[in-house]
Amino acid sequence: MDTRDCFERAADLVGLPPGVRRLLALPCDELTLNFPVKMDDESVETFRGFRVHHNDALGPYLGGLRYHPSVTLKAMRTQAAQRTWQAALAGLPFGGSMGGIQLDPSRHTLSELERITRRFVFALGNNIGPDYDVLTTEVNTNSQIMSWVLDTYFSTVPPQERNRAFPVVTGKPLEAGGLPGRNRAVGLGMAMLIERWASDHAVDLAASTYTLQGFGTVGSSVARVLQSKGARLLAVEDVTGGVFHPGGIDAENLFAYSRRRFGLRGYPRATALSHEAFLRTPATIFIPAALATGFTSELLELLDVRLVAEGACILTEPGTDDVLRRKGTDLLPDVLCTAGGATASYFEWLQNKRGERWELEEVEKRLQDTLYRAYDRVARASQEFGVDWRTTSVALALEDLEGVYRDRGFFP
Repeated sequence: MDTRDCFERAADLVGLPPGVRRLLALPCDELTLNFPVKMDDESVETFRGFRVHHNDALGPYLGGLRYHPSVTLKAMRTQAAQRTWQAALAGLPFGGSMGGIQLDPSRHTLSELERITRRFVFALGNNIGPDYDVLTTEVNTNSQIMSWVLDTYFSTVPPQERNRAFPVVTGKPLEAGGLPGRNRAVGLGMAMLIERWASDHAVDLAASTYTLQGFGTVGSSVARVLQSKGARLLAVEDVTGGVFHPGGIDAENLFAYSRRRFGLRGYPRATALSHEAFLRTPATIFIPAALATGFTSELLELLDVRLVAEGACILTEPGTDDVLRRKGTDLLPDVLCTAGGATASYFEWLQNKRGERWELEEVEKRLQDTLYRAYDRVARASQEFGVDWRTTSVALALEDLEGVYRDRGFFP
């Protein structure tokens, strides 16, 4: 189902009061920024950026910074709401936000990307802050970009406040207060939840197979983690095409190839296959992790898997989750399955707040504990509600948020 349909079904399920329902259906505020940047050739281009603050009832806003031509206000609005539900579901003291710039990073030099980033952060002004709105990595942004965001933000606050400003971004380099393992937290978290599902359903993960749609940061990360646990990658697809090997594809080798060749096309250790053949590939698990993944009931009918573990915000027609239930296919919805990123951002934010340095083992143990609690919570509630895991996940988030408003009331 689409995001709006899921929200309405979840709100009906928990009997969300009309006033809170209308409040949570809309963002608190939205920013559209048009800003000029000088290019390397001395020309001036104007870029459009967005930042959407959805809800901060549970704490400061937290959300990604995306660089992609598909960035629109509508898309950021949807993603910001998703971040609100995700934080509430995982028990994180954050609300949801999301932002980005309409651009294709591959068309710009590193120096141009730095100027674009810094000018956007300057334009945001006091609409971000370590106790107001925390930015983190997302599609086409990384630790280098987060470093530029941090340094630019430093220049907007008094010198005596700068040491308290480090938590304004997460996904930073370790030397700048970053968290060990933050760059693979989404993929690792997905693998942890898949492993938990396998344990609950008496599935031997080491003897399992999976197919993967999308081989970017998230897809390649979860593939490498699952490979370390013995699972075999049978087929993978990205924007350049799909590849298949019945004996399994080496995720590490494929990752190195895809980075050299900017895609999977021509990978010599597997056979090319069509999109339909990719979807029809029988496997234990299917992981959609592509940026623009969208499913219809007809496409889902092609799947022959036991579990769908969503690694991206999935756009579906109403009723598609019902198709999976009818087929007996389990679902780990995106709002739960990708919560490792938000959880790791919380850990980095907390580490910076406390002036601490956490070890990787501690980070991974805390990540697993947080995600397993959320998984168990959804599993129990899904049985009680008698509905799919996606609707259940959002319903639990809405219950938590409604409780805050019930206790706080509304001003005036």
